[in-house]
Amino acid sequence: MRRVSILSVVALLASLNGRTGVAAEALPVALAARAVPSVDLGYAVYQGTYDADSKVNTFKGIRYAAPPLGNLRFAAPTAPASNRTSITAATSDPPRCPQTGASSETPPVYGFISGPGDEDCLFLNVFAPANAKNLPVFFWIHGGGYALFSASGLDPTEMMATNNNNFISVVIQYRLGAFGFLPGADVKEDGALNAGLLDMNFALQWVQKYIKKFGGDPTRVTIAGESAGAGAVMYQAMAYGGKQNKNLFNNIISASPWVPRQYKYNDAVPTKAYDDFSSAAGCANAYDTLQCLRDAESAVLQNASAKVSEAGLFGTFAFLPVTDGTFVQKRPSQQLLSKVLKGKRILSGNMANEGVPLSPPTFKTLAKFREYVSTTFPGFSAGDKAALEKQYSYDGDDKDTDPSDPIFSTTGTSGPSAVNQSVFATGQQQRLFDVFAEYAFDCPSYWLASAFPQAWKYEYSVPPAYHGFDLTAYWSKNQPVPGTAFKHAFQKIWGNFITANTPVISIADAKGGMSNATVPIGLGGNINWPQWSETKPVLLSLNTTGGTPEFRYATENLNYYVYVEPGVTNSFKVADAGKWEGGRGSRCKWWRSQAAKVPY
Repeated sequence: MRRVSILSVVALLASLNGRTGVAAEALPVALAARAVPSVDLGYAVYQGTYDADSKVNTFKGIRYAAPPLGNLRFAAPTAPASNRTSITAATSDPPRCPQTGASSETPPVYGFISGPGDEDCLFLNVFAPANAKNLPVFFWIHGGGYALFSASGLDPTEMMATNNNNFISVVIQYRLGAFGFLPGADVKEDGALNAGLLDMNFALQWVQKYIKKFGGDPTRVTIAGESAGAGAVMYQAMAYGGKQNKNLFNNIISASPWVPRQYKYNDAVPTKAYDDFSSAAGCANAYDTLQCLRDAESAVLQNASAKVSEAGLFGTFAFLPVTDGTFVQKRPSQQLLSKVLKGKRILSGNMANEGVPLSPPTFKTLAKFREYVSTTFPGFSAGDKAALEKQYSYDGDDKDTDPSDPIFSTTGTSGPSAVNQSVFATGQQQRLFDVFAEYAFDCPSYWLASAFPQAWKYEYSVPPAYHGFDLTAYWSKNQPVPGTAFKHAFQKIWGNFITANTPVISIADAKGGMSNATVPIGLGGNINWPQWSETKPVLLSLNTTGGTPEFRYATENLNYYVYVEPGVTNSFKVADAGKWEGGRGSRCKWWRSQAAKVPY
């Protein structure tokens, strides 16, 4: 959920031949390499841009649903109205949705802060190679705690170029915070619970209807996301009990799936969020609370959404997916275990240090560790808490963190484990980081891999490997980390999965032109990367060595090094995921046994 700033260049073009009226038959059928590419979607005609360097036609700000305003606020998305009186310029990123930040305890420097937005934000961006024909589709759902960020600045053209421009990219926006995830009985009765998830699903249906216009193949769609975006991808696979009557995608890429908790829509916690939101918006005493909220000024609701979310614990967000009985019928832990899901195959990833930066970096004593456990898992009994401490035990686990202890990366397979050691912390502080990492990210990534008939698992281990650090490997334009050879290999892994249904790449691509790189050797000139299974869980650790260290300062309690060129060299290895990091497999089994109490 970490925001990565990526610069993008946009241009505003005049209407085609200066006309204000458009006839469908006057527009080109194919999207060729031309200075002013246009596409007729029936309900509107959009004019994009062509970039001669990337050889990609780009259309930014395509409306895929009607503005969710007035009585469509807190309602399911609907089709956009027809607008054929003029050509619409699709040359600039769309307005971002209202931004609802994390708890006020979370340092503002992390970027998880509230900010104004435009409720009329249900747009998507399409990046299509010129002359594309029947290309597979990469469909991206951004992360941000279901509360933050947008499609702005997300440029996939470098990853597309690494893969010879052999797929089309679609980047969407969806309603956030209370606008997209307002819970409660009122919303169930006269609105749409999980409206943000419905937006994503509606955008996937848009792809099925219109992606051929851009040269895409609607039967070969890979949905992908990171953090909350990866959790959202999971929810699309779970949609309608895993039995949605439409096939919207085949493949899933889930990078650091965030699954913190899921309550029923009218349980105490979501009901309080609804009541607090209504009160902050001045609608608590209204005869019809939901109608009052629909009639309220947007700025009032944006402030109310921020106020409720910012009142939570460190690193938390108030408005999350809930069990609604229709789109989301079960908790993830239940449905993933049943394996009743849409999608044929998954590429499931996690970071080496998922606990940073969304868990408190100042809890360095056993007392503070226990305080964190008590507040984070209020449903745990004293026995549950004792069992958790046993799961996360290590030599000297009753001692406070010693600031003189050296910090360094773990190998994953020997020596100290992530339970008490990383590039960020040791002892009780790292113990806390690892509890958060495993319950909210790592174990869900294991369970997702086990839920599909074909699955591959990786860990992104490149230091510092904090949550969100991988974004620079695929949204990589103008990014100095994590290294040229690594970005090439990683982008080929994703690209091969999108286009060929397997992430297994050639040894040459895995080495990225570095003769001294270390990669697992397989058959036929490819790397060795076995598929995942519950009985034989295997992951590929993606790491690097070498490079020049550069110090990065976030806060007094959180700083680290990154490694930049020259000399960044790939170091990949296959490992037993069950034994990884001192027995993560057994700890994930324990978390699954506690799923109803978390709940997730």
